[in-house]
Amino acid sequence: MEKNQNKETKYNDQIEGRNAVLELLESKKDINKIYIAKGEKHGSINKIIAKAREAKIVLVEKDRRQLNEMSQTGNNQGVIAIVPPFDYCEIEDVLEEAKRKNEDAFVVILDGIEDPHNLGAILRTAETAGVHGIIIPKRRAASVNSTVSKVSAGATEYLKIARVNNITDAIQKLKDAGLWICGTDMETKTYYYDQDLTGPLGIVIGSEGSGMSNKVKNNCDFIVKIPMKGKITSLNASVSAGIVIYEAVKQRSRKL
Repeated sequence: MEKNQNKETKYNDQIEGRNAVLELLESKKDINKIYIAKGEKHGSINKIIAKAREAKIVLVEKDRRQLNEMSQTGNNQGVIAIVPPFDYCEIEDVLEEAKRKNEDAFVVILDGIEDPHNLGAILRTAETAGVHGIIIPKRRAASVNSTVSKVSAGATEYLKIARVNNITDAIQKLKDAGLWICGTDMETKTYYYDQDLTGPLGIVIGSEGSGMSNKVKNNCDFIVKIPMKGKITSLNASVSAGIVIYEAVKQRSRKL
């Protein structure tokens, strides 16, 4: 890889893949430069080029081999956008988003999700479900990177994401703002569909291996579980998140 590319990506982030870059262009967020593969141009790559030129964004053609060397996801689909580092927000910004929409706050708290694919999948689900924001920890957890952006199908460009030092403190701040905090864990008797998930709500999803930490669990107002009927006794974290998030969507829509 060329020296200037090393320097460029060291202080910036990159978004890879056609859908993710298209969503980025649609969001009107800052883009420093877009690299595209030399050769035949067809399909959505032409739309990317047109939108980039319309927005006066620098387009640079590279050999496919050079793009693959730059790639962080291993699946760039012939396009990589260089963007400023991800702009995390504050918890107050998430709550303000709910007020702006005149809706009960709907927040997802992730307690140590380490797999960027899981994080991206949860962000995609949360954005489509109308969640006002996601809270993630700064340490021992995945952060927003090119893989997360790609897996989220561009949801990172629309969803408010707060990155905090301490998840327990963040939960207390949400409680002080009037939210009820729902944890997810198998060690409970209450199924997710039997719990009232309406009103101002925060849903906690634990880490892939150990679930919620005891400290976080003890700070939840109530805990729910998903029934397991088969021989496998756990679900992928992003699948669990989707099930509980959309149960809340269903219940909240009935209240309208």
